[in-house]
Amino acid sequence: MKKKIIISIVAIFVIFIGFTVTKTLLAKSKQPTAKQQTHTLDENRIINNLSSAVKIKTISYENRDQIDYSEFDKFIRFLAETYPLVHENLSLERINEYSLIYRWEGTNPKARPIGLAAHYDVVPVLKGTENDWEEEAFSGTITEEFVWGRGTLDDKVGVIGILEAAEQLVKEGYQPPQDIYLLFGHDEEIGGDEGAAKITDYLNEQNIQLAYVMDEGGAIVTNMVPGIKAPVGVIGVAEKGMADVTLTTTGSGGHSSQPATITNVGRISKAIAKLEEQQFKAHFDGPTKELFEFVAPEMSFGYKYVFENTWLFQPVITKILLGKPATAAVMRSTIAPTIFHAGEKANVLPEKAQANINVRVMPQDTLESLQKDIEKIIDDEAIDVTVEGNEASPVSSTSNGAFQAIQQAARDTYPDAIIAPYIMIAGSDAKHYARAADDTYRFLPIMMEEDGLQKMHGTNERITKDAMIKAVAFYMTLLQETK
Repeated sequence: MKKKIIISIVAIFVIFIGFTVTKTLLAKSKQPTAKQQTHTLDENRIINNLSSAVKIKTISYENRDQIDYSEFDKFIRFLAETYPLVHENLSLERINEYSLIYRWEGTNPKARPIGLAAHYDVVPVLKGTENDWEEEAFSGTITEEFVWGRGTLDDKVGVIGILEAAEQLVKEGYQPPQDIYLLFGHDEEIGGDEGAAKITDYLNEQNIQLAYVMDEGGAIVTNMVPGIKAPVGVIGVAEKGMADVTLTTTGSGGHSSQPATITNVGRISKAIAKLEEQQFKAHFDGPTKELFEFVAPEMSFGYKYVFENTWLFQPVITKILLGKPATAAVMRSTIAPTIFHAGEKANVLPEKAQANINVRVMPQDTLESLQKDIEKIIDDEAIDVTVEGNEASPVSSTSNGAFQAIQQAARDTYPDAIIAPYIMIAGSDAKHYARAADDTYRFLPIMMEEDGLQKMHGTNERITKDAMIKAVAFYMTLLQETK
């Protein structure tokens, strides 16, 4: 009897191993075969035009009264002078004076129109860091390897890349089958409410529904996914929402020599500690699950075995991903205490304490569900909880022609890269364009330096010349790929 039990256990184990290994070995790649690009590009022209664009100080400030709109007018004039064929052959509509819609008329009126989006405003240089730049922030300096300055990564690279592609294709006599809309916002860095949002209002008023819009977002990076040595390009199929949670408590103040057992400051501090300790529920589904479905077939065998059998290893995977801030952010809505208000004098207990917590919201969560979770976690009726903000954007398809066209163009441009969907943890104008498009995607077609994300809004923003050239090649390919 004992022998039969052992034999049965061994048999089950062998079947189990056979099943999971076979499943791993039979996993099919989700990467399209890269096709050779044959574009003719004037590389010096492209680099010099990006450099010139960077020199124009189209800076967005939270206080709009500080914005120098003469620089925005200067940028728009620069585009007209630099891309004459685009301006001769595409119609141009100015929205709210400074945002731009170019319409490239297609040959087939029944074909669904698409949109390529970018923004040309940039963030200011943090005061006190000006001398930390290796090259002045608005110099547009061109060195042997780089173009330097604000906007080289975020997001004049997109505006110039798209227009360079369009200019070249018009020069070659290309005309798209469907209408192409080039959408350039002027205030993305401060929310896009006067730019992309108004562009979307215009599209809605004209009854223009786009098959898809592709905006900035994910890029091609190295050392992103364990078990993969190749670069990985991530296409945002959704972006997290952003909400501000306010915790408020009031009560008697008094002299600090006779404090209550728990003070207003202590009460709010305790609530924040509970939130940080417990966190929100993790989700291994939606765009995060799709990310690993796309990259798993390309992993080394050990990792591939784990990620091709998530039904078995999901608890382990979740624990590993939650161990690092970067991967935890694609698994759950995040909690970031950012502001605390309480007290004015060192020896006086404040009668009111208030804290702000910035939350980046996963598509699986709502503002209502998050408020209920917060109230349950802190478990303190003396604290008033308010939640205001935006929920996550709709999740776009990865099985349609739009995603496939973007993925194909990325593979054609970077044949060694693995291209996959993901949830974008930052914000973009795409959240506005979602009101006028069936699907929205977020992808900046450049190979990012390892510290590129820090440079994007920080010191020494720059782009390699090769990445800029390939961005133009990508946009040309995409315009010709989409049917």
